[in-house]
Amino acid sequence: MSFTSTLQPRRHSIAVKVGSVTVGGGAPVVIQSMTNTDTVDEIATAQQIAELAASGSEMVRITVNTDEAAAAVVGIKARLKHMGINVPLVGDFHFNGHKLLTAHPECAAALDKYRINPGNVGRGKKRDEQFATMIQFAIDYDKPVRIGVNWGSMDQELLARLMDENAQKAEPEDPKQVMFETVVRSAIDSAKQAEDIGLARDKIILSCKMSDVQDLVTVYREMAQRCDYALHLGLTEAGMGSKGIVASTAALAILLQQGIGDTIRISLTPEPGAARTKEVIVAQEILQTMGLRAFVPLVTACPGCGRTSSSYFQELAEKIQAYLRQQMPQWKQRYDGVESMSVAVMGCVVNGPGESKHANIGISLPGNGEKPVAPVYEDGEKTVTLKGDNIAAEFQQLLDQYVERTYSKH
Repeated sequence: MSFTSTLQPRRHSIAVKVGSVTVGGGAPVVIQSMTNTDTVDEIATAQQIAELAASGSEMVRITVNTDEAAAAVVGIKARLKHMGINVPLVGDFHFNGHKLLTAHPECAAALDKYRINPGNVGRGKKRDEQFATMIQFAIDYDKPVRIGVNWGSMDQELLARLMDENAQKAEPEDPKQVMFETVVRSAIDSAKQAEDIGLARDKIILSCKMSDVQDLVTVYREMAQRCDYALHLGLTEAGMGSKGIVASTAALAILLQQGIGDTIRISLTPEPGAARTKEVIVAQEILQTMGLRAFVPLVTACPGCGRTSSSYFQELAEKIQAYLRQQMPQWKQRYDGVESMSVAVMGCVVNGPGESKHANIGISLPGNGEKPVAPVYEDGEKTVTLKGDNIAAEFQQLLDQYVERTYSKH
């Protein structure tokens, strides 16, 4: 009997250097995020970039929409440097990017990448001229560009032309298919136009973002077949809370499973007062649970049932996961491979011992009617049984000792 993985090899794509980060060319899938501060507020923007970078964002995009925002980029970059943060910064341009880069060449030099939406560059002849202006800045300052098409702001002239051509066919296609073709062609044609202007192929990343899961999968599959540019994945306007997380995970997991995608962003709408870093954590967990990358030890925990009416194991699982994330910045500097460690916090005897044995370190807490003891397993062997009121603190201490003993030091 033979079982094979359905995870397909990564699609071949051209490697693109963005600051110190490589996108595509077989490099690990890169996580990026975007600030929601007013870019003019240098302090708030730099602070949020620092938070996003600390949480694991490997690139951060900022809005550059006004002269004041463009002028603030250099100051933001300086503040980040003072904090010891060198995460690549991406400038998000719509409508007036050609004007802003022309008026603020220091902004053009400070950014690590430009994001251009061909649907928002202009109309007709102006569109070509203004697009060319932005591409020329990328050439002059040796910067990569993401040409990002959004279905809500696609090239309307191209859409109208393709719709007219479709209407003249003996058997017209569904208008939705024409929309898909418009999105894909807009991205690829714009990339070819950028190359004609003089931008190297290894300076181009493409994206075709949709807000529907099946539409996104359809478009990116087609993109992957038609070109070898590095691809940025993301479900645009994914939404809030569980809806945004589930929709983004569903869409990106399908594509990543098929080997499509070189960099991702989870476009969550933050709940009021919630941290912006949630989108980074979700992106990490998608890649890690799919076995594509490892960032922080993840906790395996049972969902609970009538055997586990106590919330103790839930609280311990949450506490341990938070502790692991808190420790990772230090651990990553000290221990090789600790991000791949598996931890189990289980709530009863049904699956508790088995899951704990499969983890690097795990604890099986007592369910209803069971003896008030909690056996701990390390690499499949029971090492100690905890009891009393200090199980949480004692297990955390065992966790620290396991890391210290098991993972080689830098």
